[in-house]
Amino acid sequence: MRNEALVGYLLHQRPYQEKRALYYLFSQQHGVIHGVGKKGAPLFMPLQLFATGQRDLKTFSQIGVASQTTTQTDETQKDSGPNTLGAVLSARPYENITGQQQYSALYLNEILWRLLPTEDPMPVLWQHYENSLRQLRQPLSANELRLCLRQFEHHLFNELGFTLTLTLTHDSAEDVVVPDCCYRFLPDVGLVPVFQNNRQSEHLESATGQTVLMGTDIIQMAKLGITEATLNHWSKLHRQLIDHLLEYQPLQSRLLWQQQQRYQQ
Repeated sequence: MRNEALVGYLLHQRPYQEKRALYYLFSQQHGVIHGVGKKGAPLFMPLQLFATGQRDLKTFSQIGVASQTTTQTDETQKDSGPNTLGAVLSARPYENITGQQQYSALYLNEILWRLLPTEDPMPVLWQHYENSLRQLRQPLSANELRLCLRQFEHHLFNELGFTLTLTLTHDSAEDVVVPDCCYRFLPDVGLVPVFQNNRQSEHLESATGQTVLMGTDIIQMAKLGITEATLNHWSKLHRQLIDHLLEYQPLQSRLLWQQQQRYQQ
């Protein structure tokens, strides 16, 4: 690419020489792109820039904050609302994310730059990310915040080839999930039947760190999706899958959140 105009969000940065930084940009056009540019680009804000280079590491120039939000213009998508694809820039200023919700935004950034391949366009996921940042700029209850994160993780898993809702109807032997049975969730295998005694299943979960769910809960998750009623179960499932995908390496955003919670106590 040569002086290609990009719109995107900064996911991560590292120092690179005295006045420049190495940027991990989640672009609308090409997915995650690595590039070098002048220091000072902000997180969680829509950026406009130009990218040049044929290799993995691009040169970013004219980096600036887009003081506008995306709106619908595609005639075929007018009925699908303002947060869909086929968007261009139109006037409306952005506000940055503040307070505790910054930790959630940092978490979204970290799982994206650590899990997504480079230069693989993901316009649907890019739009879900922008919608999630928009939600994080609003006042949210604890459950609303958790729902925002779980819903984004769901879209990320779909892009990575893990469609969890399809794995919740049958176990690893392709038998239908039974309400009064317990199941372990193994990311590379699926649901594996275990003890029918609930107390034993709780002990297994505590001892192994694996997610163990009752069949009744799994059936409800498959039926309702991610809702407040099923939120705790989805949180367990998603955390195990994230950890698996990261090869159980710690998330810095999660550690920061935990430190902040301890500080408040």
